[in-house]
Amino acid sequence: MVTGQSARYPGYAHPPLVVEVEGPYACFTRPELKTERVSYPVMTPSAAKGVLEAIFWRPEFGYVITAIEVLKPIRWFQIRRNEVTSVVTPDWVRKAMADPTFRFDVEENRDQRNMVGLRDVAYRIHAQIKLRPHADAPEAKYRDQLRRRVERGSCFAQPYLGTREFAARFGKASTRPAITENADQDLGIMLHSIRYTGGRESYTWFHARLENGVLVVPPTGIEVPPLVGTARVGGRG
Repeated sequence: MVTGQSARYPGYAHPPLVVEVEGPYACFTRPELKTERVSYPVMTPSAAKGVLEAIFWRPEFGYVITAIEVLKPIRWFQIRRNEVTSVVTPDWVRKAMADPTFRFDVEENRDQRNMVGLRDVAYRIHAQIKLRPHADAPEAKYRDQLRRRVERGSCFAQPYLGTREFAARFGKASTRPAITENADQDLGIMLHSIRYTGGRESYTWFHARLENGVLVVPPTGIEVPPLVGTARVGGRG
C-alpha cells in the first residue's frame, strides 16, 4: 500500500482517506481522442473524485485525490457502441417544454463508435478532504461520515468507472498489493481538476506517470487556455 501520503501534502493534518473500488469494465477516456473512446490504462483523478462524491457529498467540502493504486493487471477489451451525435441543449429543452409533441429523434442522430476500454479492474483511492469557507463543522465529522457510508455500502448514486454503464463496487481498503506487471508507464497528459468561476469552466492538467503500480497526483495542475472550437473534456472519465 501507499504510505506517507500526508507527507506529500504537508497542508493536511490527517492521513488520507482510502476507499477501494472495482468492477468488470471501465473506460477513462483520453481527451485527445474525441470521436472514438480510448481509455487511459488506469483510473483518472476526476473519475476517482466522482466515485467518492457518489458515496458521500456535501457542499461544505471537496475531495482532493492524492494517489490511485492499481490492484489488478491492466487488461483491455474493444466493442462498438450506439451513441448519439448531438447533445440536448437549453434551446431544445425550451422547445420540448412548450410543445409536448416535440421529440428527440434517436434514430436520426444514432452513430456507432468504437470503444477501447479496461476489463476486470480494481483500484485503491487515496484522498483528502478540503473544507470550503462556508463549512460549519470540523473535518473529522465529514471524514467519519464517509467511513461509515463505505462500511455500510451506502451511496447517494451508483458509482461508476468512467461511464455510467460501467457500475463500480466499493468497500474498505484491503492489504492487496499494487500490480507489478506493467507497473511503470508514462501515461501522458491527464486532467487534474475542473474549476468553475463566473459561470465558466477551466481545466488544469498534469503529466501522469504510473510508478510501481501507483499513480501519484500532484497537489496542483497546470491550466492550459482552451482552443477555440475544441470540445468539452470535463466529466468523470
